Amino acid sequence: MTVKEALDWARESLQDHCERPQFEAELLLVYHLGKERTHLILYPDEPVSDITGFERLIQRRASHEPYEYIVGKASFYDIDLKVAPGVLIPRPETELLIDEVSRIIEEEKITSIAEIGVGSGAISVVLARKFPNLKIVATDICDMPLKIAAENAQHWGVAKRIELRKSSLLDDLHEPVEMVVSNPPYIAADAPLEANVAEYEPKEALFGGEKGDELLKEIIDTVRARGIKWLACEMGYDQKAPIQAYVNEIGVKSISFYKDLAGLDRGFVIENF
Repeated sequence: MTVKEALDWARESLQDHCERPQFEAELLLVYHLGKERTHLILYPDEPVSDITGFERLIQRRASHEPYEYIVGKASFYDIDLKVAPGVLIPRPETELLIDEVSRIIEEEKITSIAEIGVGSGAISVVLARKFPNLKIVATDICDMPLKIAAENAQHWGVAKRIELRKSSLLDDLHEPVEMVVSNPPYIAADAPLEANVAEYEPKEALFGGEKGDELLKEIIDTVRARGIKWLACEMGYDQKAPIQAYVNEIGVKSISFYKDLAGLDRGFVIENF
């Protein structure tokens, strides 16, 4: 089977299983071949080696397995990160959270932060790369995210400035920090999800409680109780009203919300004191 024939077959096989079948067919073929995408254009009649192996990749994607798990990496911000089953795949929306946090770090001259729910290490690794004087403690309740985050931190040369701890929220944080950042689980328990998310990504990184905002409120309470001035969190597009009502009830100095590129409410920044 030639490159062109393999792409035609892969596109048809993925037609009903992903939004961009041609694009993903190309990505999986270049991953299989170990080449760049330009190779597919320049050599359409070249035979594809180990066609059975390529077919297996396409079958995995047709079964809704996320592309990122198949190839073992995800693009995020300005880097590629290792990902694996059991670790949430970083989303483009979370890049906006980093921008919000970066602004505060610059304005307030912050040098120490904590991240709740490190996942792949996406947030901590990017922030450590952006701010060479920043010290980070990052927690997670699961072993696999801590392992993958450690590998990503090591790969990008920031492992000495990111201390990883197995902990629920900030339970194992004993030193003072100036800010907490988190992209926590915030999906409601009964929310419908696409198959590639529901069947493959870790549920403990997705669901935030019956309504979805329970963990967000717990994080707000935890950060306030610790006397930490700043908190920045990603949230669901429909959670602005309940979060606003909650902080009005408990009292904070200020809260601001930001939107994603689709114009949907996507996160908030709280100044506690």
